[in-house]
Amino acid sequence: MGGYKIVNQNAVHFLTFTVVGWVDVFARKQYKEIITESLSHCQKHKGLIVYAYVIMSNHMHIIAEVKAPYALSDTIRDFKKYTSKEIIKQIIESSTESRQEWMIRLFKYYAKYNKNNTNYQFWKRDNHPIELSSPKWFLQKLDYIHLNPVRAGIVNQTEDYIYSSASNYITGDGVLLVKVVDL
Repeated sequence: MGGYKIVNQNAVHFLTFTVVGWVDVFARKQYKEIITESLSHCQKHKGLIVYAYVIMSNHMHIIAEVKAPYALSDTIRDFKKYTSKEIIKQIIESSTESRQEWMIRLFKYYAKYNKNNTNYQFWKRDNHPIELSSPKWFLQKLDYIHLNPVRAGIVNQTEDYIYSSASNYITGDGVLLVKVVDL
């Protein structure tokens, strides 16, 4: 799993969550909404503080921490477990998902290589956590997150991408409540 570990469970971290096989699940709005709703739930019930995020077509980045007595690893585990089950459930039950058959086949295929999963594997196991121990690191990762949709050619301005915290920083409004850091 790359050797990256969360040592300080209550420190601010940059994290990446990637869909197995880089499947473009988040090309559909309803799956991105499962992510934002789950993050919101974790904010209300699991001590999660989100400073920045972006949901791309097949992965997401987040800068976050959790307040004690919660642990970041536990919150991530619960978030990934819930979102994977809910997204797969929606894909299976959908009567309009044109990619249903091959996505489910891929998720079953990846589950064979993870002893913790018996049916489906949605997220890659590694989160590539990086503790952001200085303002310089924080700002570098904040820019990286917010520029992701621009570099991908999805939007011209960071604040125009709906599933990102860039608008929270620029206009004060966004899909998900974030703790804006004064720059």
